[in-house]
Amino acid sequence: MGERFESVADVTERLRAVDYLADDDIASVTYLADRLEKPVLVEGPAGVGKTELAKAIAAATGSRLIRLQCYEGLDEAKALYEWNYKKQLLRIQADREHETSWESVESDIFSEQFLLTRPLLEAIRAEDPVVLLIDEVDRVEIETEALLLEVLSDFQVSIPELGTIVGKQRPIVLLTSNNTRELSEALKRRCLFLHVDYPDVEREKEIVRVRVPGIDEELAEQVARVVRSVRTLDLKKAPSISETIDWARTLIYLGRSEISPEVIGETLHVLLKYQSDIAKARKELVEK
Repeated sequence: MGERFESVADVTERLRAVDYLADDDIASVTYLADRLEKPVLVEGPAGVGKTELAKAIAAATGSRLIRLQCYEGLDEAKALYEWNYKKQLLRIQADREHETSWESVESDIFSEQFLLTRPLLEAIRAEDPVVLLIDEVDRVEIETEALLLEVLSDFQVSIPELGTIVGKQRPIVLLTSNNTRELSEALKRRCLFLHVDYPDVEREKEIVRVRVPGIDEELAEQVARVVRSVRTLDLKKAPSISETIDWARTLIYLGRSEISPEVIGETLHVLLKYQSDIAKARKELVEK
């Protein structure tokens, strides 16, 4: 597969064209992932744009996004492939009526038409440009992490009944983690590392101006500064970038041109999703 980006600056420019404002670290690691053909492990708190980065890279390169959403209990059948047992059973029953030999039945039911492709195998077999997103990898068990390690090492998979399927290309692969558990050293060794944190005030203001057309610079800066203050509080869940954008849109819809304590109090439920957090923020930012 040809190289997708010409330079780090090209990454920044093309991601910006799809409304993703990448800082220097994000642009540099994305460029190196393309050139070195290595997966990227993207760590950071929830809501800082890790998943959005994969979507933006796919959009910027005209690639198809294939997403494996990780969760506790995810196994090979849901991540890689499984056989369509119901369809196989129907074929066995039909062949039994025609007294077909078991050898013929077996070679038939373990063929392509009975194979259910899951995200990892779909990415391996893809012939079109692909960005593979393995989302929240820290949620899976060690056994499933070992499966991911095996697939990402050689980008191939062996299916006993069909043989070894080798990837025809190397997609850009992003694994995201919210740091709910420590990932294995083996997995980390095979990946480039990128830590994404909440943006500073200036960058978040820029994000708001890009994602909320029509907002003026002063209101965008007020939004960014208030959100920054909210994140310094001891909260169960700090507001994500997407919630910052939602709050900015809310202010526009309500016709607010500036942020006052009253406005903050009326709209905190857009930024925060726990009543205890809302009460704490109201006490610190409104009552004081």
